[in-house]
Amino acid sequence: MILGNRCTRRCAFCAVTTARPNPLDPEEPQRLAEAVDRLHLKYVVITSVARDDLPDEGSGHFARCIRALHERIPGIGVEVLTPDFHARRQLLDEVVQAQPEVFAHNVETVERLTPKVRPQADYRRSLETLRLAKEVAKGRLTTKSGLMVGLGEGPQEMRATMRDLRQTGCEILTIGQYLRPGLDQRQVEEFVPLEQFDLYREWGRELGFSSVTCGPYVRSSYNAFEAFQGKENPCTKRIV
Repeated sequence: MILGNRCTRRCAFCAVTTARPNPLDPEEPQRLAEAVDRLHLKYVVITSVARDDLPDEGSGHFARCIRALHERIPGIGVEVLTPDFHARRQLLDEVVQAQPEVFAHNVETVERLTPKVRPQADYRRSLETLRLAKEVAKGRLTTKSGLMVGLGEGPQEMRATMRDLRQTGCEILTIGQYLRPGLDQRQVEEFVPLEQFDLYREWGRELGFSSVTCGPYVRSSYNAFEAFQGKENPCTKRIV
């Protein structure tokens, strides 16, 4: 996670501290690349807090981190999981021009629940973020999104959300059970049965996602390299 550990937004599912962020660390891109190199990683996911306090919302810092990784470790795969950047085309272009292999932005939940779950976000704006990322890359970029279940959504709302994501050009989808990180966060409304995850996986395939990873413990960066390759991970299959 880059850009510090203080977020300018307060999502109902997230335990990250909401507070005035510290100044950017200009050495972070190089230190990140060094750490990844020392760990001998071949594929890395970069995410961040929201930085609405910055003029470019942290997009330039994302780009510098991507470039630092590519320069230090030729052939590494870089996936970015970004805030929505308010769907500002110039900010998305800055990130995309650094050439990550995957651009991810999580819609997190269905449209009806977004105001309660992500009060400073907007469902349609998140869809536009994914659409614009694909557009500014002229299609030469894989896009990805993640959804949580158990927040009070219905199956047909999930299907509609999955359809909306596909219409942006989104290719990779993860769906996992929401687990409450603490008493200050939104409570779990339902523990979704395994059969429901099976159904969501089937719907995702029907809609044309290249990779659909579904399961109670799936998270947006779960087996990210395998998802990028379009492989179904056996850990997400049901054990009968």
